[in-house]
Amino acid sequence: MRVAGIDCGTNSIRLLIADVIEDEDGDVRLLDIAREMRIVRLGQGVDATGNLAPEALERTFAAVDEYAALIGAHGAQHVRFVATSATRDAGNRAEFMDGVRDRLGVEPEVIEGSEEAELSFAGAVSVRPPADGEDILVVDLGGGSTEFVVGNAQGVRGAISINMGCVRYSERFLTDDPPTAEQVAAAEAEANHQLDTVFAALPIQDVDRVVGVAGTITTVTAHVLDLHSYQPEAIDGSELPVGVIEAAASEFLSFSRRRREQLPYMHPGRVDVIAAGSLIYRTILLRVAEATGNRVRTAVASEHDILDGIALGLAGH
Repeated sequence: MRVAGIDCGTNSIRLLIADVIEDEDGDVRLLDIAREMRIVRLGQGVDATGNLAPEALERTFAAVDEYAALIGAHGAQHVRFVATSATRDAGNRAEFMDGVRDRLGVEPEVIEGSEEAELSFAGAVSVRPPADGEDILVVDLGGGSTEFVVGNAQGVRGAISINMGCVRYSERFLTDDPPTAEQVAAAEAEANHQLDTVFAALPIQDVDRVVGVAGTITTVTAHVLDLHSYQPEAIDGSELPVGVIEAAASEFLSFSRRRREQLPYMHPGRVDVIAAGSLIYRTILLRVAEATGNRVRTAVASEHDILDGIALGLAGH
């Protein structure tokens, strides 16, 4: 069976077309046919205005047109379109929903953060499932929100979504180029305030492994690995010490926009939000290390995320 999943977030819209393969033991895996990503910045200004900007809708609809053509060309039998943080927050989301429906022929779903977290967990652990007795924290750091989900081999233990993301924090806090020390301190203080809610809701103290997904985290990993281009195969599964990630975040915060533009693995659409994203990620990891008594000293980057979770869900269509 061939399926297609679309994840439309605050910063990017992504497509996965895959064949669902079931082995003799009944285990299901995905064989990628196509993975595409467009930076459309759907959440442009949503934090301030409460609405999706006309130019952001135009960019997103252009990407949906491209994806509809690819889905048709590859003959996907089942399609699911999932929209997340920016669309949840928008007062004019009906205009967005109508535009997607007209172009794609399926009903777009604006999912709640809890479902987003569960899909992210399913995707993130699809290639390397939890070992017996191992608790994993999956962190899906998006443009408008970040999802946290703790789970193990038996399933999800708890999940929460908070309004903390690289686009939201760039627009709200890091407005200078490069950001000032005062702006960085304000962003960190708010991130820690938001994380108080996360750590009260989830059993972070039990976590044995952290898996980070989405563009901020994979770009930070590319920076640490000093890649000459964006190479998913080199990034996927890379395990880095928390201290190294903290140092990389500090570098992004000190770089000017021009310096970030020159990095060979940096997508143009992430140039102005990577500093905020990496600040959020380092703050999360430092808090996790503290909560676990420094038992968790590393984090794994995964190229498998909510898209894989969406596609795997379609396997049971």
